Amino acid sequence: MRCSFSLKMPLMRGETADPHSGEGDALPPFPAIHLAVTENLPEYTLLDSGHGRKLERFGRVTVDRPEPQALWSPRLEATLWQGADGFFESAGDGEKGRWRLQGAPPESWPMVIDGLPMTCRFGSFCHLGIFPEQYPHWQWMIRRIRGLGGQKPRLLNLFGHTGVASVLAAAAGAEVTHVEASRQAIAWARLNQSSAGLEKAPIRWILEDARAFAAREARRGRTYHGLMLDPPKFGRGPGGEVWHLFQDLPDLLRTSERLLEPGEAFLILTTYAVRASCLSFDALVREILAGRGGHCESGELVVREAQGGRALSTSLFTRWESHG
Repeated sequence: MRCSFSLKMPLMRGETADPHSGEGDALPPFPAIHLAVTENLPEYTLLDSGHGRKLERFGRVTVDRPEPQALWSPRLEATLWQGADGFFESAGDGEKGRWRLQGAPPESWPMVIDGLPMTCRFGSFCHLGIFPEQYPHWQWMIRRIRGLGGQKPRLLNLFGHTGVASVLAAAAGAEVTHVEASRQAIAWARLNQSSAGLEKAPIRWILEDARAFAAREARRGRTYHGLMLDPPKFGRGPGGEVWHLFQDLPDLLRTSERLLEPGEAFLILTTYAVRASCLSFDALVREILAGRGGHCESGELVVREAQGGRALSTSLFTRWESHG
């Protein structure tokens, strides 16, 4: 199910006004805010959620993780929660902490996405290396890569993390440049490439600050058909560069606009900044890409529970595309 509601936001050049909006000629109508829902991902299930936690299945392993958005009460019996293979204890209010394991689950295990095995792993973070809420983005990206005609699609994945999107893009036929500041994350991404049997796929793994790499590519005149950005709220580059989302994202997006192929192109921005609204990022992307025309949509990435159909919001997104 896809839910939406209308909000008053200006149209980008190339968007069409709804003649039935009831607003006459005074102002154009406003685009909808979308819920991009993860469902029908065979080896992942959100089993239940509530009381600030979520119970999930990744492949054959069940985990109990923190989830501040789950303000409601769980629906499953407590014994099912207690049977989880892993329980994550947060250290403070961040993503770091430790896993308490029971029943000797594997340290790492495969999870198949679109026929490609990726690697899940217990570590010092609450994530397992695969972010199932981004499945709608991966599907949207693959459709656009396969729909590009005439030349080999080029994708730039900034803040690429463990590389699931990069591997899926390469499998779809793209030449991928993956930029990440963590050496450990790049090693994990290379493992995903190998696990998927795509060792010879054209993926460049770049250990560098995303802003520095993007600026250098722009100076060189390099362009890409697709850009993916998944920046953290706060982070550090491999050389100690400091990243603050609200301070640094506008300039990075301005640089990203220069990196987009002049014709057919697309951009995906995902943010996990809870105190922000998708309206803020939507307005920023529309402002920077206004001269390009095209279509822009924003909303929330949502995972649907297996029982009862509740929707758990995980992050915000803005997607833009131009057909040349």
